[in-house]
Amino acid sequence: MLGGGICGLATALMLARDGHDVTVLERDGDPVPESAEAAWERWQRHGVVQFRQAHFLQSRGRQVLDDELPDVTRALEAAGALRLDPIMDRARRPGDERFVTFTGRRTTLERAVAQVAEAELDVRRGVTVTRVETGSVWTDRGERFSADLVVDAMGRRSTLPKLLGAPIPEAAEDSGFLYYTRFFRGTLPEMRGGPLTALGTFSILALPGDAGTWSLTLFASARDQALKRLRDASRWTALVRTCPQHAHWLDGEPITGVMAMGGVIDRYRPPAPAPGLVSVADAWACTNPSLGRGISLGLAHAALLRRTVREYGTDVADAFTATTERELAPYYRATVATDRARLAEIEALRNGAAPPPRDDLRAAFAKAIGRDPDVFRAALEITNCLALPEDVFARPGMTERILAAAAEANGGGPRGPTRDQVIKILASTR
Repeated sequence: MLGGGICGLATALMLARDGHDVTVLERDGDPVPESAEAAWERWQRHGVVQFRQAHFLQSRGRQVLDDELPDVTRALEAAGALRLDPIMDRARRPGDERFVTFTGRRTTLERAVAQVAEAELDVRRGVTVTRVETGSVWTDRGERFSADLVVDAMGRRSTLPKLLGAPIPEAAEDSGFLYYTRFFRGTLPEMRGGPLTALGTFSILALPGDAGTWSLTLFASARDQALKRLRDASRWTALVRTCPQHAHWLDGEPITGVMAMGGVIDRYRPPAPAPGLVSVADAWACTNPSLGRGISLGLAHAALLRRTVREYGTDVADAFTATTERELAPYYRATVATDRARLAEIEALRNGAAPPPRDDLRAAFAKAIGRDPDVFRAALEITNCLALPEDVFARPGMTERILAAAAEANGGGPRGPTRDQVIKILASTR
């Protein structure tokens, strides 16, 4: 197993518990910290660019852990991961439990998984892989490992083509966004709307974490020079204060400055790029993290590999490729399509042009979510990667419900500042 992050360790645990001899090679050398707070304060994971950026575990990821690694779910609870139920005070229905999840800061989530993994696996930290061939892996320590199956779980920074010494066909493009994230601690703010809100030429992502923490992320086009002033904490704060649904998220103790992240790639590689080798999770396909799908889809991919190996043994290339393409690749493509549509809207608005026309049904869907309980649950299914949009919209009567609820919705007051107001706020604040 190449890579000892959340999805790499989860994959290793699943395969090891099915009787396979698994060795995990992780480049970063820091040991697993003794507590969640120590992990947040001191754990260095240079191989994970988003280690202290906003993170969220969608309910599909929680379901995978419940089904495949229930002791990891218990470890998350013991670590103080936040139990989140998006139904909240709405009238409950049978099946609503599928939307419940446990989430927290990435440092807390990874530490919990690592504690379970290191109690039973051979996890070697501080080991750099230098070469990969069919059936063999070499390290910077002069070691050679023989393997029936090599699993690339090195994440979005996977260097597999270099290790193989050969190119791998891939589709890759910069998602086009820049992220500006700040963490807080205190009494968890009330959610007023969904976690992700589009506000003209920027979006806000508000995510609760563990131990009374939360993150607030503003993201915008990487081309928007004016919004790069959001790196400054005073300007970032001034802009959030003008957003009625999110200003109260500032009512806590800041525990970080504004952390910027750019250069986020949407990339797809073959699930089985070479004989005896498979790629899982972000090493296979990675996207813009604002939809919070990375860990959850990565865990689902790990479970898919476990199922495929159970059926075919370690000669899984064709079957794993086919099942990945059928079951998970549609979520990757849907995420990229969402990215492109949002970025096109942002670019049009900041250049004073009319946004590209939206699909009428999807536009109505956004308005109807807060008006109809069936549409609300349908939105949760899509958000949590439990169903694809096209499958939801094809359900009998769903189109009619969406259109009827959208017709009843009123726009209400403004949810955030206009573009001119944004420019003025960022220019005037010191």
